[in-house]
Amino acid sequence: MPTSPSSAAPRSADAVAQRLHNRLVELRTQLTEHAVSLYAAAVLRIGYGLLYFTFLLREFAHRDEVWGPGSPWTPALATQLFDQTGWYSILTVSDSRAYFEVCYALALVTSALFVLGWRTRAVSVLFAVVVASFHARSIFMTDGGDNLILLMAVYLSFTACGRRWSLDARRARLRTRAPDAGSGSAGRETPAFWRPMGSARRLLVTTLHNCGMFVIAAQVCFVYGSAGLYKVQGGSWGNGTALHYVLNLDLFQPWPALSHMVDSHQLLVAVATYLTVLLQVACPFMLFSRFKYVVLAMLLGMHLGIAVLMGLPIFSGAMIIADAVFLPDRFYRFLGQCVGRAFRRTAVAGMRGSPQAGTSLVPPQAGSTG
Repeated sequence: MPTSPSSAAPRSADAVAQRLHNRLVELRTQLTEHAVSLYAAAVLRIGYGLLYFTFLLREFAHRDEVWGPGSPWTPALATQLFDQTGWYSILTVSDSRAYFEVCYALALVTSALFVLGWRTRAVSVLFAVVVASFHARSIFMTDGGDNLILLMAVYLSFTACGRRWSLDARRARLRTRAPDAGSGSAGRETPAFWRPMGSARRLLVTTLHNCGMFVIAAQVCFVYGSAGLYKVQGGSWGNGTALHYVLNLDLFQPWPALSHMVDSHQLLVAVATYLTVLLQVACPFMLFSRFKYVVLAMLLGMHLGIAVLMGLPIFSGAMIIADAVFLPDRFYRFLGQCVGRAFRRTAVAGMRGSPQAGTSLVPPQAGSTG
């Protein structure tokens, strides 16, 4: 008996609704049960922690003039601004020089521990507080790179960025390999009434991590998209002369001879100007396609050029690290395997070249049996 059109329509609608329901269930499962981009989160943790540690070391000689009691922007002035903006900084709690030195030392230690991934859940929050405090203390000396580092530090505090390439990950592996029998926590079974709490904790941690990584990726797309659309509105970017003017700004000429040499190639400068706009506008749409590796390589070259030609290594480093969020975990696993093989080959070559591995330096004595 043929099916009437009136009965086929509800059946088709039910099928569409079922497919939509299955897709939503799949997305919910992926969001709440499977942590994504754990290696990328580890790269962001190591990158931003190392970048900020290097930044604090570089400014160590000028720390008092930038953030300390000797700064022209005194703690009292900073506090007045905080009353209007709602910001807060641990550096303004006291104007004592000893207190500032202790805070600076703690900032260095926190950055180092964040890189190493020691107690990352707590240290990541402390790192975000440190970055926000130093950022707010000298708000008028910050730039786009500082703003991005602040945002990423806050976002990373919600992620499980210590599950890979960290001391926490090493401790978890050792705990897993430990024998179940015996005394200590390894031999104790989790009480039944704690198991629902453990499941809820894993659900919360996984959800926060996935949402945090999504926000980081969205933030990078917003940065590139807004920068590209803003450039489109400029006449100098439209006629291909914007980079010519950038290369001739005294404020961004760490090596004037190099800037002038690059500027002498007018065709190259014009092509780079148009390519910069095209790359930034298309970036949010290309980073989730098969062409993302080409786009990321071009972005890497662009940021290296900014670091060298304009003398903005912190900004360029912050953007290069942010781009790492778009690389899949299989890429980082392959990279880790390559690095591990290189270290093993180096270790084996060193052992073969050592005196113990070769012939003995002391010849055997006559009559010896060995």
